[in-house]
Amino acid sequence: MKNYILDTTVLLYDAKALFKFGENNVIVPITVIEEIDRFKKEVSEIGISARQTSRILDELRKEKKLSSGINLKNGGKLFVKIGSGSTLRRLPEELRERSKDNMILAIALGVKESSDLTTIFVCKDTNLRVKADALGLNAEDYESEKVDVEELYSGIKEVTVDPSVLSRFQSQGFCVVDQPLYPHQYVSLHSKDDPSVTLAGRYSASEQGIVRVAEKYQEGQWRIQPRNREQVFAMDALLNDDIQLVTLVGKAGTGKTLLAVAASLYKTVDENVYNRILVSRPTLPMGKDIGFLPGTVEEKLTPWMYPIVDNVELIMRGQSRTGTKSRGFRELVDMGILIIEPLTYIRGRSIHNQYLIIDEAQNLTPHEIKTIITRVGDGTKIVVTGDPYQIDNPYIDSSSNGLSYVVERFKKQEVAAHVTFNKGERSRLSELAANLL
Repeated sequence: MKNYILDTTVLLYDAKALFKFGENNVIVPITVIEEIDRFKKEVSEIGISARQTSRILDELRKEKKLSSGINLKNGGKLFVKIGSGSTLRRLPEELRERSKDNMILAIALGVKESSDLTTIFVCKDTNLRVKADALGLNAEDYESEKVDVEELYSGIKEVTVDPSVLSRFQSQGFCVVDQPLYPHQYVSLHSKDDPSVTLAGRYSASEQGIVRVAEKYQEGQWRIQPRNREQVFAMDALLNDDIQLVTLVGKAGTGKTLLAVAASLYKTVDENVYNRILVSRPTLPMGKDIGFLPGTVEEKLTPWMYPIVDNVELIMRGQSRTGTKSRGFRELVDMGILIIEPLTYIRGRSIHNQYLIIDEAQNLTPHEIKTIITRVGDGTKIVVTGDPYQIDNPYIDSSSNGLSYVVERFKKQEVAAHVTFNKGERSRLSELAANLL
């Protein structure tokens, strides 16, 4: 048995973390309860987690006093520990300032000193883990949903076959290979005699083989042509109505958002498969925040939605060059074809017959991405895009974010497809910046 002391960041990340430490002691410092109370009124996911944590603790305290310990259903025991006026004396002089973090560390040290059990301080704040380690505490990150980002499923596989198989695949559009493949995994088939000869395919679990993927698209499909093999695979997934969930991962400038917007316009405006396009992204600024913005919800969201606006306008300019009368971004919004909403408003909804795009999903927690995907109703397709190496959320990293989590969890499901982008196509300068800086 061990003692696990939870910091505020853990419960704001996952309110159910209280039940995820098995048959061990789970200890919540009283200072954490104070901090949780401070976040309860927020409308963000952090506020939701704070309120949920308070409700859970309130229900548990009805069974027994938290100070004496409450038996959990998983065999563990929950305590709330209170410090005293002398608590901070356990800390070095430079840390005796009465801050929330220092009080939590002091209570953790008190638990360690008074118990023979191994004591572990669990925290998602990097600096606080460093301070805890310096004080002699065993400090760990909360890793319930960790994914090894270096081993993240790419959605693409290179397969070498005999020239006869490749020739048959070219003429018939179907072949079978002796390779383990996931549903909707994309394949580059190479000739054994000449590796430069390749064809694009996608594994169909229902047909138990690889089907041919189109590498060129009609000009009517919003003037967007894939520029590389990864974009070919992505466009196939984005336009396939049988694939309900598409995840696109890649660095800046690889075309993730542009392709998603182009495909959504084609499927909604031209083919009328979906009633409208719903776009959302986390409102986390890069750099200093600009404070509370005036205006309507749409006006407040405008600074965060410029990437979507830019992509729509780029596609519209391509349409107008062909001589086709094109609608502008504002007209699409006014007609109700394109809807931009904050992620906060998605909770509790059922989203039917829409093309849903969640951009910059690397800034979401696994709990938040679950909340979003469970909103999807009949006839809705959801596209989740992002770059796990560009995270602005202080409580998650490249391995614990919602995007990486959903890629790994859905790789074996027939309703999902994934593509990892490696080559930038925005501009030569953009590609160099992404690689060199």
